[in-house]
Order: sequence, then structure tokens, then C-alpha cells
Amino acid sequence: MLAVVQAFDRAAIAEVKTDDAAALERKLHAADKVFRDRDGWLKPHERIAILRRLAALMEGKRDHLAMQIAREGGKPLPDALVETGRAIDGVHNAADELRNFAGREIPMGLSAATQDRWAFTTREPIGVVAAISAFNHPLNLIVHQVAPAIAVGCPVIVKPATATPLSCLDFVALVREAGLPEPWCQSFVTADNALAEKLATDGRVAFLSFIGSARVGWSLHAKLAPGARSALEHGGAAPAIVDRSADLGKVIEPLVKGGYYHAGQVCVSTQRIFVHDAMAEEFTQKLVARVGDLRTGDPILRDTEVGPLILPREADRVEEWIEEAVEGGATLVTGGKRLSETTLAPSVLLDPAADAKVSTLEVFGPVVAVYRYHALDDAIHQANALPTAFQASIFAQDIDVAMRAANRLDASAVMLNDPTAFRADWMPFAGRRESGYGVGGIPYTMRDMTQEKMILLRRS
Repeated sequence: MLAVVQAFDRAAIAEVKTDDAAALERKLHAADKVFRDRDGWLKPHERIAILRRLAALMEGKRDHLAMQIAREGGKPLPDALVETGRAIDGVHNAADELRNFAGREIPMGLSAATQDRWAFTTREPIGVVAAISAFNHPLNLIVHQVAPAIAVGCPVIVKPATATPLSCLDFVALVREAGLPEPWCQSFVTADNALAEKLATDGRVAFLSFIGSARVGWSLHAKLAPGARSALEHGGAAPAIVDRSADLGKVIEPLVKGGYYHAGQVCVSTQRIFVHDAMAEEFTQKLVARVGDLRTGDPILRDTEVGPLILPREADRVEEWIEEAVEGGATLVTGGKRLSETTLAPSVLLDPAADAKVSTLEVFGPVVAVYRYHALDDAIHQANALPTAFQASIFAQDIDVAMRAANRLDASAVMLNDPTAFRADWMPFAGRRESGYGVGGIPYTMRDMTQEKMILLRRS
């Protein structure tokens, strides 16, 4: 059995039965069997209807789902309600995308050898999908991995994070209630890393969707069965540049949201802030004042802005990284205190060393580091100096500065006057280099979970 506890106070919530190797084999066999039975594939209109019913069922349990996110995952309830709304919209998004989900015509007659022919492509489901998910968005990430598979007709087996299985189990139960037969969407709950690896690398799995640490993701990627595809979503130390032309009255709030949303446990959380010398003092004063006012505590309270970290050991780690930065010359201007076993006061560090962990690795905690710069290109160079790259921000009213930074920042997306953590669920979402592989976002995942087949007709 797997014990599920509240992230904030470690109080018991439930015990969940775990799956063993025999259960994994049954689930893989069932998924493979329904995929191989081509006559049994659900038609697009049937899949759309199931997704529409699923969204309606989720809407009816909105408050329950949000409270569960807050309890097991530690996300403040107002943000958990937003996550639930996004998850419902994501299911609609997958259904809507099927209206325009199609192949294309391949031009023929461009040479003498291709005349009197007509060719076009169709999109077919790639096969069984293994989805390994993360704790930080325990409902919406599951939707991002499972709803596209349902939409395109792939059987999917989803393994939630061990700290947050309840949101996943509720979602899979609702999928079944919406009318999808069990073999097409199954959960797999385990704390056994070897079993999780077996799920990902089994020869019957055609696509791995992995959200989590780079170390684990790249290891699994290297062990996939021949021909299997993957999408990896990791993280990084997202940079934001604040130019001297930025409107400070419009900068602080988005940066605070980007840095401390879900206690910084977001793969594109704003971590490194580069501020022009001309405004560094005023910026720091305003930032520290706002961070100091953040309401930190029990996530199920409706006025909480920053909740706990997911595990005590994560709070230990972040605390150690802050101490290391201070010992290396950084100034801790606010926060750093342990408020509970899993909760840290939101922290701001000034000018950590370039080789400090908070400067080079993903903190995944309520900490931002502020660095001064004089020349824009120097800030861009520092922002681009790490082997990770995901989303970045530039805050500026000067359009030339904004566009220069947007063109030169090494990132899959650059936000102008918005935080690095901004995301809409239909937009492309991708890490570069060590930060990930493939492109997320519901429409993009649907494409990844299908393969094109060309059909050619020759006129007799």
C-alpha cells in the first residue's frame, strides 16, 4: 500500500493499493490487445463524445478536485482551482483539435514519373502510450498526457507521482465513467522505480511521455524499445531580464508570481533575475517588500499564496542551497526561514556566485536570485550560460531592447513583459538541450502520438 499524506502537515489522507509486476503485465497486455484489434478502434466522433462527457464530469467535481490538489500536492487552493479549470479546458481542447486533425495532400505530377497519381496522408495512432507524470500539477499534467492519447485513439497507461496519486486515480475513474473502456486508459501506481522503468521501456510501448527529473528522463529515453518515440519535459533555472526601460510598477507582480507560484515548484519558474544597474536598488526594495508580504502557510486556506514543498527532504535541500549561496558571498535579503517541516519562507538572494547551486541548477523551491548587469548582451550571455534552456523573459518598454533580447535568448519561448512561468495549454511548450525533448502542449502532443501514412492512387 502507498500512504498518501498532506504536503503541508504530513497528515494522512488515504492509502492506495499499489500495482506489482503481474498487474503491469496485465495492463500492458490489455492495452496492446485493444490496439491490435483495428476493428475495435473508437471512431473520432465517439472519442469526442467521451471527452465532452469527461469534461462535464470534471466540472461537476471541480471543488473536490481542487481541494485534493491542495491537500496532496500542497498547491494553494486558489491556484488549485485554476489548475482544475485548466484541466477541464484541456479536455475540451483535445476534443476540439480533432475537428482539424488531418493529413495532407502530397503533390504528384511534378515529374514525368509521378504523373497520373494522387497521394495524400492520414494520421494513425502510434500505439500504446506510457505516461509517467509529476507531482506539481497532479491533475493538469495528467490531462496533458492522457487526453491527447484518448483523442487520437492510443491506449494509455499513466503512472502518477507517488506523492500525488489521488488526482490521477480520480481522473482515470472519470474517464471510465465517461464511457471509455478500461483497456484504453489505465492507471499504474507504484513506488518501485524498476517497475516504472519496465513500463516505459517495454517493447509494446510505442510512445513515452515523461515529466520529471532530467536524470531519470534521459536515462529512460536511452533505454526505449527500438522505434519507440518519446517526449521529455524537465526544467531549468529560468532567466528574466529587467531592462532600465521597464515599468517597475508592472514588473514586480508578474516576477513574484513567476518565482513563487506553487512555492517555485514549476519547471519554468523564474529563478534568475538580471536587473540593470540603473534601477537595481529600487527594484530590489520593491521586490523584497512584496515577497515579504506573501501569505505563506496551509494551502487549503483561501488566502494562502505560497504553500509547502512536496517533501521534507526537498525543504532540507533548498535550505542547504540557500546556506551555500550565502557562504559563497550572496546576501539573503528576505526569507530563508523554515516555517514547518515542508514550508520555507519565500527567499530573495542578491548576487550569488556564478557557480552556486542556485545559479546553475533548478532550485524547485521558493527562491529567486537577483544579479546586476550593465550591458544587455552581458545579461543575455549569463542567461544563456547553462546547459538547460526552457522559457525566458524580458521586461522592457524599449521595443529594440525587447526584440534584441527575444532574438538572442536561448529559449523555446521568450515572454515580453510576462513571467517565465506563463503557459497556455494549447501553446508549444518545450525544453531545449538538457531541459527536454519534443514539444508539449495538447495539439502538439496529439501530433506526436500519431504517425502519418501515405496512400497513393494511380489512375488507370
